[in-house]
Amino acid sequence: MPPHFIKSIFILAVLVIATMAAAPTPPSLDARLAHHVGRVATVEHNTGKPAALEDAATHIETTLAALGYNVRRQQYGYHGHTVRNLEVSLINSAGRKAPDRIFIIGAHYDSAPGAPGANDNGSGSGTAAVLELARMLKGIHLSQGTELKFVFFVNEEPPYFGGRGMGSWQHASDLRARGQPVAAALILETIGYYSQAGGSQRYPPGLENRYPNTGNFIAFVGTQASSELVRKALAAFKAASPFPAEGLAAASYVEGVTWSDHTSYNRHGYPAIMITDTAFLRYPYYHTADDTPDKLDYPSMARVVEGLAKVIEGIAAPVRM
Repeated sequence: MPPHFIKSIFILAVLVIATMAAAPTPPSLDARLAHHVGRVATVEHNTGKPAALEDAATHIETTLAALGYNVRRQQYGYHGHTVRNLEVSLINSAGRKAPDRIFIIGAHYDSAPGAPGANDNGSGSGTAAVLELARMLKGIHLSQGTELKFVFFVNEEPPYFGGRGMGSWQHASDLRARGQPVAAALILETIGYYSQAGGSQRYPPGLENRYPNTGNFIAFVGTQASSELVRKALAAFKAASPFPAEGLAAASYVEGVTWSDHTSYNRHGYPAIMITDTAFLRYPYYHTADDTPDKLDYPSMARVVEGLAKVIEGIAAPVRM
């Protein structure tokens, strides 16, 4: 073999090894979550701050498109503002024209007036989690006849909360009008704040002695009508993750139980729950200007998201024996 040929092979091998050594390490899940929260929830973003709201929506759309999803917009007008929900889906229709069952994983991306919304009501942490779940589950093998929707709602916060201007209301109403078979909606709320300090967790009156007083857990919460979904989701999470978790199915008048987008689905007859760090019952910066990305516990948040991915796999792609 000619010397110059041997030299060329040696140089090529050195370049390949150097390139492999220099390849960047993919960002960890907690780093990805922090990135999304920083992009979506650094400043107040709602219809009162339309440019910032548009920036948040654009980040969501761009991220999903880069993952290979076809992003669908549900655009609507309300009180003089044109806004949009964003949705992507995975489906195993098995030759059918429509799915037999639909599972929804959702969060809202607007923030409360005067607040960046890094954690509160999911505008930062919930949106980040749903984006990462869409990435993690892109290759999921859904059971036959199943559709899995990842939905990002606008207008959850005041002045829209509880009314028809909510993005989740618009989404649920459209599904009901078309007779869509929603089997469950899992709404990710505030999921980014945890504490190991005793006394860091509060509860609505009457629940104080039923749950731990340390705010280190994730909670699965719904009304009594969705008690079976609470039970199943909580059991699936505990089977998949060692992260502390609690569940509550209570009457709708219990403080906080209906305070999120899951209620829009309940009101349209669909089973729905919220998954939350309990928000104002634990988080001291709820709906304030201090609800900034540096307040969140991203490693714990990543553990929650990993557990939720297993829960979703369990309900939407069960193992067939």
